[in-house]
Amino acid sequence: MTTAAPSKLDITHAYRHLYRGLLRAVQYSAPARYVARDQLRAAFRERNAALDHEGVKRTVWFLEAAAKERGLEHKILKNLIRVRLDRAWGTRAWKRALNETKMKQLRDDAMQHYNMTVAMLNKSMGLCLR
Repeated sequence: MTTAAPSKLDITHAYRHLYRGLLRAVQYSAPARYVARDQLRAAFRERNAALDHEGVKRTVWFLEAAAKERGLEHKILKNLIRVRLDRAWGTRAWKRALNETKMKQLRDDAMQHYNMTVAMLNKSMGLCLR
């Protein structure tokens, strides 16, 4: 059995389902919705990226669970967005500029462990979180 390449319509539907799920999961809150939107846009604009239908389906289920109640899924998504927000805005904070040389190695090590943890979560659950 051969699988056909996803059409533009399939890609658009996947994007919309994920975006709608993200908005519901973050309850349309101001900083989180923009971080989630930017991450989703970056993921869909990557060159040579393949659309994983099963991963999209499981990620939408994950987002629905995060939106439904404040359980484990909600906490995971909340922390993913907080870390991404800190990465984006952390370089502009004046307190970080003061300690930049001291904390750079520590922060890089922590982010490496964080990225590995998210990758393992994606692999074990079949998700497409970033």
